[in-house]
Amino acid sequence: MIDKAVIDAEKPVVTFPEGSGGKLIVLVGLWNLRTLATDPALRQSIKELAVDTAKQWDISRIERLDSAAAFLLWQAWGGELPADLIMRPEQRRLFKYCRDRKIPTSHPMLPDFAKMLRYGQVPLQVFYQHMRAWLTLLGRLTADFVYLFRHPRAIPYKEISLTIYKAGVSALGVTALVGLLVGVSMSYLSSLQLQRFGAEIYIIDLLGLSIIRELGPMLTAILVAGRSGSAMTAEIGIMRVTQELDALAALGISHSLRLVVPKVVALAIALPLLIVWTDAMALIGGMVSAQLTLDIGYQQFLEHLPKAVPIANFYIGLAKGVTFGMMIAMIACHYGFLIKPNTESLGDETTHAVVTTITVVIVMDSLFSILFKNVGFP
Repeated sequence: MIDKAVIDAEKPVVTFPEGSGGKLIVLVGLWNLRTLATDPALRQSIKELAVDTAKQWDISRIERLDSAAAFLLWQAWGGELPADLIMRPEQRRLFKYCRDRKIPTSHPMLPDFAKMLRYGQVPLQVFYQHMRAWLTLLGRLTADFVYLFRHPRAIPYKEISLTIYKAGVSALGVTALVGLLVGVSMSYLSSLQLQRFGAEIYIIDLLGLSIIRELGPMLTAILVAGRSGSAMTAEIGIMRVTQELDALAALGISHSLRLVVPKVVALAIALPLLIVWTDAMALIGGMVSAQLTLDIGYQQFLEHLPKAVPIANFYIGLAKGVTFGMMIAMIACHYGFLIKPNTESLGDETTHAVVTTITVVIVMDSLFSILFKNVGFP
């Protein structure tokens, strides 16, 4: 129990007046959140004193009482006012607020497996919706290709040519730079390891297979996905915002025939050519680095490269380019049509398009590696 305390008007104090026999508890001082937060022992003492229901409480001498302190006393008293409580009228309103605003008791959180399953269904539902829309787009493209095969004059040559220039010719610089630097770094790092075993000549095999079969198509597809794929998504999104898509629909012009088909055909043509360009620049960088670090001549490098890398690897790289190009264009257009007429949706769907495209490119590359694991090795 708490002994008689010296009253300090700046702190919450519990006192027992003389002559009451310890049956009267008088609270004085400032009882608010700031003062109670600095004295956790006082809060515990109040709970201990409230156990004895025969004691009388006097809170009328409290200089300042806020809702936090009133709620502390209300909890200590068991959710009801003690008998013969002495208090001022304005203090009664605080306790009335505590009575009307009952706070539910806390319970330990238990795992709700049904709720967890519902939360797990959301990503599956989103994936199903995207796959359904993407397959619908694929069906429209198939119908458009059949129509164009029967009506060659309706082929959008100008749109295809423009997209090849934007996605292919305009990307020659960045793909050449990335390919050259990757070739140099791979050749330099590989030469350090091959020198330890006296197998410097095998750097040609290492560079040829890794660049022509894997790194060239992968790097080019990722660069095109980030550069041209995002531009395609944003282009269709801007057409949605400016209601150009609605105007095309009002004129009876097919969205897929005029917007999707040119992009798919253009990237299916441009990406394999970019892969050849990137492979060539990467091999040139690796050849220069090999000559400087391992003293392997350019003629020796070029003569040994066809023997080390069978021509099947080159064809696999081109097949990857066609597949990656079509996937990049279709995914970019798919997310472009999902954009709503607001700027926030434009940024979100463009980001989703780039992330999804890069992920799909990596997945498709893994599938190619599994399907052609026994093809293209000397």
